[in-house]
Amino acid sequence: LITNYVLNPIEYLHRIDTKLCCPWSRCCGGGDFRPRTVWLGHPEKREQRYPRNVINNQKYNFFTFLPGVLFNQFKYFFNLYFLLLACSQFVNELRLGALYTYWVPLGFVLIITIVREAVEEMRCFLRDKEVNSQIYSKLSTRGTVKVKSSGIQVGDLIIVEKTFVPDFCHKGSCFLRTDQLDGETDWKLRLPVACTQRLPTAADLLQIRSFVYAEEPNIDIHNFIGTFTRIGLFDLEVNCLTKILFGALVVVSLVMVALQHFAGRWYLQIFRFLLLFSNIVPISLRVNLDMGKMVYSWMIKKDSKIPGTGVRASTIPEQLGRISYLLTDKTGTLTQNEMVFRRLHLGTVAYGMDSMDEVQSHVFSAYTQPPHDLQASRAPGATKVRKTISSRVHEAVKAIALVHNVTPAYESNGVTDQAEAEQHYEDTCRVYQASSPDEVSLVQWTESVGLTLVGRDQSSMQLRTPSGQILTFTILQIFPFTYESKRMGIIVRDESTGEITFYLKGADVVMAGIVQYNDWLEEECGNMAREGLRVLVVAKKSLTEEQYQDFEARYVQAKLSVHDRSLKVATVIESLEMEMELLCLTGVEDQLQADVRPTLEILRNAGIKVWMLTGDKLETATCTAKNAHLVTRNQDIHVFRPVTTRSEAHLELNAFRRKHDCALVISGDSLEVCLKFYEYEFMELACQCPAVVCCRCAPTQKAQIVRLLQERTGKLTCAVGDGGNDVSMIQEADCGVGVEGKEGKQASLAADFSITQFKHLGRLLMVHGRNSYKRSAALSQFVIHRSLCISTMQAVFSSVFYFASVPLYQGFLIIGYSTIYTMFPVFSLVLDKDVKSEVAMLYPELYKDLLKGRPLSFKTFLLWVLISIYQGSIIMYGALLLFESEFVHIVAISFTSLILTELLMVALTVQTWHWLMIVAELLSLACYIASLVFLHEFIDLYFITTLSFVWKVTAITLVSCLPLYILKYLRRRFSPPSYSKLTS
Repeated sequence: LITNYVLNPIEYLHRIDTKLCCPWSRCCGGGDFRPRTVWLGHPEKREQRYPRNVINNQKYNFFTFLPGVLFNQFKYFFNLYFLLLACSQFVNELRLGALYTYWVPLGFVLIITIVREAVEEMRCFLRDKEVNSQIYSKLSTRGTVKVKSSGIQVGDLIIVEKTFVPDFCHKGSCFLRTDQLDGETDWKLRLPVACTQRLPTAADLLQIRSFVYAEEPNIDIHNFIGTFTRIGLFDLEVNCLTKILFGALVVVSLVMVALQHFAGRWYLQIFRFLLLFSNIVPISLRVNLDMGKMVYSWMIKKDSKIPGTGVRASTIPEQLGRISYLLTDKTGTLTQNEMVFRRLHLGTVAYGMDSMDEVQSHVFSAYTQPPHDLQASRAPGATKVRKTISSRVHEAVKAIALVHNVTPAYESNGVTDQAEAEQHYEDTCRVYQASSPDEVSLVQWTESVGLTLVGRDQSSMQLRTPSGQILTFTILQIFPFTYESKRMGIIVRDESTGEITFYLKGADVVMAGIVQYNDWLEEECGNMAREGLRVLVVAKKSLTEEQYQDFEARYVQAKLSVHDRSLKVATVIESLEMEMELLCLTGVEDQLQADVRPTLEILRNAGIKVWMLTGDKLETATCTAKNAHLVTRNQDIHVFRPVTTRSEAHLELNAFRRKHDCALVISGDSLEVCLKFYEYEFMELACQCPAVVCCRCAPTQKAQIVRLLQERTGKLTCAVGDGGNDVSMIQEADCGVGVEGKEGKQASLAADFSITQFKHLGRLLMVHGRNSYKRSAALSQFVIHRSLCISTMQAVFSSVFYFASVPLYQGFLIIGYSTIYTMFPVFSLVLDKDVKSEVAMLYPELYKDLLKGRPLSFKTFLLWVLISIYQGSIIMYGALLLFESEFVHIVAISFTSLILTELLMVALTVQTWHWLMIVAELLSLACYIASLVFLHEFIDLYFITTLSFVWKVTAITLVSCLPLYILKYLRRRFSPPSYSKLTS
């Protein structure tokens, strides 16, 4: 393997998508894509500097960590606001109390954030280190040396090592996988440059003066020209609410100064009031939300019903509760990429999985029946139908065993070494490699019914019969499958009989015009396709030696043509493809991942629209969409015709506009044309579809679709994939989910969340996403309520005392209020849930309520503001009315009532009690009572032990809380929320 753009195969796509490996990558050759010349085995001859071959998923390095974390924190409005607030206390005219009153809370918030970021960065570093330390073999002048993935350079010669393919490398061919480019895990045959295969040893590659010219990177992953000489919505909403609170803070401060008639140094008074009412913007909001996200992430990872689920970005779990569009890959995500043979149809008879023993019996009798039995079968008493069916089954199975590009390979199994296994065709050591999993499934099926492909090279293949006999067939010609022809053929000579046969298999749409007339092909193909099977038509044609020689002469002449070579070659091949004998139909099925259908049904009922973006062909994608019930049985499918021009796109869009409630299937090429000329119109129509299937999608197209959905709808998107070709889509989406599977960990490493099975996505969204969003909404609004309550009390206090800018509470009281006195009960809301997880999964319709953002909206925000103003006013006016002689009594009565009100409000908010919530309530109350001993500077200890204090606090607390409890009861009684109906 001559290393070109990137050495580590799993990083190839990453380089194309991200384009820039670092902010300074233009200086190292990564800024502009252009062709390059790569000298074999001589990295030092490179014409430009290239990025290092390393994976780096970290946000910071050693030098940028602290500045970066601080910048990301202070870019939020209220964090910057509290920094300026704390700094203002160094100015004597603006100081309202001790410095620790402002700096301790700010420092606590920053420490929590720094620790969390440091832990995540360390995890990223360790994951990257594991991948970057993979060992590869490099060919050098000193022989073969081991080199880490991170040490590979452009121009190095890397030896491809795989235990089950070295046999083919020696014969001048090799198999490779493109799962990191198009998601396909099948092995594809590649033939190298011929002149390099004539060298005596691999070391001679370093001695020849050669280089490779390669075109610039582009999004077309199916073609290559060369010559050998790549934070959350909830946070933004909270940030918006805090700006509103800041606006209220400024207004209140200006009103207070205006009521003083702007007397004296009024501008200083404005700043003092801004400091005095600073609690209106809660400093603890950010740290509460961040700690809540850590708890949600921990809950996700510890959920035994979705084992192996990982959280790689703990900053956006609430996003999972508001997903409107889910974009998913097909191969390896919805399906297992394992084809299973399901049906053999001969026209008059069909064999399913439950009748394969009959097929096996026919094949066995064809190769094991003695001559005298054959003569007896031809006797007048023999059944002609049985003989005909038996021979037809045998011919069909033999054709399926021959018309393919599958190659058997042998590897050591610990008992038998590779050479011995290949020599004796050891079944336990054999694996099949092919360009399509369909072909592998067909060959595996023929093996299961008795006809086994045991050997193949470029000129012949060997089949083993049920009796153990080895049949050798010489490969005369192979006509590979192309997406234009939709068929593949092979001409073979049976060495035992000398018979020459042309076998052909392909899609029914092209084979219908090639085979002899019949009255069942179209009907049965339709029936099998409706069952979700991928259908292939198999046909044959016997050739005489003269017919083949004539064809070969014309075929060779056509291949030597300089002009219209492809057309002339196709014409010659088509001359053979006439009046062929129809042998059978085969139906294979791509196995779906476990519980894909119920998971997609859950997502659909939750109001989430699912788009499938795949690199597979249109027919396969459509079959999978039907099989997975992405498209329901009562929904029509509109297949967007291939378009190449603006006028064609316009006509097809008009045709699509007339359809209603139908799923859309469109190819990547047609999609590109539509987006070029009619982006707005296409997206408007596509977003109205219940489901969309995009086939033949390049990785960059997947990311482009995600980006357009975000821009056109303003809704949250979630992308799910399992391969390197899905990384760009995953990183572009608001929530990226990677599935760990056969295609490696590239997708899961780049995603925000990783799962082991697609079915886990349902619980991740319906349970954890829903709970995280509702909990964070309740937590954020309660923290705001807690701050507004004390700010309202400060406003009432200042108003009563002639608008003086004097603080009501000072020192530890103001710090303790938002920490040890109320922090634990308020934070315990992260454990709350309105319904059990089983109910949330059973009724996904509950998820729909969240898509409108109702738990955190201006309506709910205004409601909590009114509650805060009411309770703050009641507590402050009550304390002013009921206090006796000393100011310190006002502080004792109001502050105690405030603490009790907050504890009772948490109890009012809780939907389902957790034992930790009860502990938090009792612990906070105990902390306050115990701390009264040390608060003699602010509270009269003798007064709080009197009966007068107790009844006054009780009366004020009841007036502030009881009406809200009554309103809550009435609302639940006469207008219950949807979830309460399910829990009653």
